[in-house]
Amino acid sequence: MDVTTAGTALGATQGASTQTQAASQAASAKLSSDFQTFLVMLTTQMQNQDPLNPIDSTDFATQLATFSGVEQQVQTNALLESLSDRLGLSGLTSFAGWVGMEARVDVAVGFDGAPLTLFPAPSADADQAVLVGFDANGREVSRGQVPLSTNPVTWAGTDARGAPLPAGAYRFQLENYSAGELISIGPVEAFGRITEVRNSAGGAILVLDGGAEVAPDVVRALREAAGG
Repeated sequence: MDVTTAGTALGATQGASTQTQAASQAASAKLSSDFQTFLVMLTTQMQNQDPLNPIDSTDFATQLATFSGVEQQVQTNALLESLSDRLGLSGLTSFAGWVGMEARVDVAVGFDGAPLTLFPAPSADADQAVLVGFDANGREVSRGQVPLSTNPVTWAGTDARGAPLPAGAYRFQLENYSAGELISIGPVEAFGRITEVRNSAGGAILVLDGGAEVAPDVVRALREAAGG
């Protein structure tokens, strides 16, 4: 299992959390300084007020309450940011053990020359199903008929002439035909190795060896990596 990658991701998140906390502390310090300045200015204003037109006590209370409210809001925001960072780190940690494992997903996966096991889902209305493979540039590189079954099939990683395809990221789709007419295009799942767990605004993100990024909740199955 690639614990180094997981550690790097966790370290990056912890670094981001530290930076957020530092920024919040700096904001709080500035607010405290501004509040002291506000009190000095207000005191000076009171000391130099016109005796014939003194400051209304209501205005004084309103100004003080307004600034106090701003101070409380900034402190609340800092608390919420800290809580958000901690929750994000907790979610990231819960998926760190997935790094190095293989996730079954409907995205491009890495191919290193060893055959891939694919999981097509043909339409119930189809009388013929064709598996189509695409490289990282979206170019069609393979095409072949497969059984009308949800049983896994093996993709050898060869083109139409039987020549081996280079290592890289490949994705697949299933063309469903009825009476010779294309009626739909369905997904084809494959196992891709998880190389990294990354934090995002929406939660943890899994990065696969093919470069694809997926949310943990779209993973259909998880298994130990072959040979690992």
